[in-house]
Amino acid sequence: MRGRFRTAALPAALAALACAGGAGAPAPAPPTAAHPALAEMGGEVFQSSCASCHGVRGRGDGPVAPALHPPPADLTRIAARRGGRFPDGEIARFIDGRFELPAHGTRAMPVWGARFGEVVPEAGLSEEIARGKIASLVEYLKSIQERE
Repeated sequence: MRGRFRTAALPAALAALACAGGAGAPAPAPPTAAHPALAEMGGEVFQSSCASCHGVRGRGDGPVAPALHPPPADLTRIAARRGGRFPDGEIARFIDGRFELPAHGTRAMPVWGARFGEVVPEAGLSEEIARGKIASLVEYLKSIQERE
């Protein structure tokens, strides 16, 4: 029951965060800190969906990593590889997988945007759940970034 509550509450939490800044509020300067509640939810999604490849700490050392080509990325170094900037939108699009990112070459990981939405047959709600899970994963990944 706990998982169902979190899945159902995720779109509402994201909407509340979007409204909290108010209309016309300036965007925070990078790097932005991860939102703790969403990062916690994202940690749960990460452990159930990503850790088998990326490892429990996101370092690319999961139990199936040796069998994967290319090997999974070290997700704790996303910002370090980009000069200290964490690109929320780029990472969300890459996790989603329904958008083409030719700079990344071929897609080696699942198309999570489609998979996360499969659990709910209603089109609008399934999209909200997929986006909510992806947003929480982005917040989690922000929270595990290693400092240089």
